[in-house]
Amino acid sequence: MLNVFFTVDVEIWCGGWKNLDARFPQAFQQYVYGRTPRGEYGLRYQLKELRDHGLYGVFFIEPLFATRFGIEPLAEIIGLVQEYGQEVQLHMHPEWVDEAREPLLKNSEHKRQFMRQFSLEEQTILIAKGVELIEQANGGRVNAFRAGSFGFNRDTLHALEANHIPFDSSYNASMMGLESGVLPGQVLHDPVLCDGVVEYPMTIFDDGTGKHRHAQIGACSNLELEGLMQQALKNQRQSFVILSHNFELMNAQRNNGDLIMIKRFRRFCEFMAKHKTDFQMRGFQQLSSDTLSSHSTVLTSPLWKTVHRTVEQVLRRRY
Repeated sequence: MLNVFFTVDVEIWCGGWKNLDARFPQAFQQYVYGRTPRGEYGLRYQLKELRDHGLYGVFFIEPLFATRFGIEPLAEIIGLVQEYGQEVQLHMHPEWVDEAREPLLKNSEHKRQFMRQFSLEEQTILIAKGVELIEQANGGRVNAFRAGSFGFNRDTLHALEANHIPFDSSYNASMMGLESGVLPGQVLHDPVLCDGVVEYPMTIFDDGTGKHRHAQIGACSNLELEGLMQQALKNQRQSFVILSHNFELMNAQRNNGDLIMIKRFRRFCEFMAKHKTDFQMRGFQQLSSDTLSSHSTVLTSPLWKTVHRTVEQVLRRRY
């Protein structure tokens, strides 16, 4: 059986860094609920589909926006995730650090996009603040973390260990993973222990063009994801980590649902529900210290599936 981690990064963006207080109420509704003329296709829609199909997901929730707008919106997000029986974990976009009402760090006047741009001491402070905010919003104690935009480094792992967080899922070999300093010279495909933290890397694959791509609902077709999971099962991989976002079923303007994405997500849920004897959807809470395996070869997907996905992505522009 293959452990499948369906992970959703939950974030709110205001379309820029000016007039944040005026923009936030509408941005919150767009990103959290995704209300459109056709219905609601945001976070609650995803949660309902997972629950209705008997599936489990991990929701990495970004809490630093609460240092600007208060704990109530964060508590509303966490309450939604818990209402539908899904897992709350910690996500962090440090772009919010310089927007906090009260300084989080000594030097927080300028914007830094990635965790790796902060010192070990600063990262330790920020992660502690994230843990505190999640707990204040009734999210309980988290035990897993993902850095925003996968922009972490070895210091991040040390900061996690200092905060007693045993799991990380920030490594993405197709996006800055090789620059992270985690096991230099190796490409991670399966969980590995590094600096006291178990790293669960994003699943990547060769899409038939020689290019590495990570497994993401919004960037891979159903044909690709289904084939890759079956290949990982056959190859006795330990885990398969999939990425999504709370706004991923919306169009680029966040004012309408993306019908292709909605259909893709529903088919993914149907596939996972149908194949529960092969694929076990897991979270990090109560995750046992399984024997870590190691695979050095990347998963592959044939070129014709890449072409099929490319056509789908072009058609998505209609929405």
